[in-house]
Amino acid sequence: MTVLLVVAKAPVAGAVKTRLCPPAEPAQAARIAAAALRDTLDAVAATPGVVPVLALAGRFADAEDGPDLAAAVAGWPVLAQRGDDFADRLAHAHADVAAAYPGLPVLQIGMDTPQLTAAVLAAAVRRLGAPATDAVLGPAEDGGWWALGLRDPRQAAALHGVPMSTSGTGRRTRAALAGRGLRIGTLPVLRDVDDWTDALAVTGLAPTGRFAREVAAVRAGEVAVARRTRKPAALRPAGPVGGRR
Repeated sequence: MTVLLVVAKAPVAGAVKTRLCPPAEPAQAARIAAAALRDTLDAVAATPGVVPVLALAGRFADAEDGPDLAAAVAGWPVLAQRGDDFADRLAHAHADVAAAYPGLPVLQIGMDTPQLTAAVLAAAVRRLGAPATDAVLGPAEDGGWWALGLRDPRQAAALHGVPMSTSGTGRRTRAALAGRGLRIGTLPVLRDVDDWTDALAVTGLAPTGRFAREVAAVRAGEVAVARRTRKPAALRPAGPVGGRR
């Protein structure tokens, strides 16, 4: 068995996905984030042979689509994130899982890749379990990473001090793990959702999910506004009345 750890932030308007604004309003951006998380939770729930765990910052009670999100993780262990920065929260989440599930490997993902499928996650779990593999890292197109798997999740202590959300995060994370002597496998490169361009691109990869529907709702609003504000074509000057002169 492998623990499949989802690290997420409660999608509260004004606190998540602010780089989607504009064109999204804060509440719309939060609904997009909630949809991305729901799609991710569905993929995790459909992955065989894993123990799903959620490490959450904030409360679903304060979030967009909070009741649906809470229902989606009913029966899951939900850990409160702790730490001074994101790297600390990730390391502590792995440590907390290691304490709760001693001896089990952990594959950790976030909520920014709603195009994930159960098949992709199952393949990542198998890669982590391959011989001569101590860790796996899933690079993101922007230089970060979308997944970190550790045969011994206590090794996530290597993340302390690694700057997150930068173009060098993936490289520095790999170096920190290698510095502990870990043998690292590489997962497929994915695009995560940071801004509106990413949202449109990922919608094209997963056009039938909740995430795609929320993005489409914002786009429909853009079209409606554009139609309301479009200036009418200038009237052509009228010709002489009564025919030729």
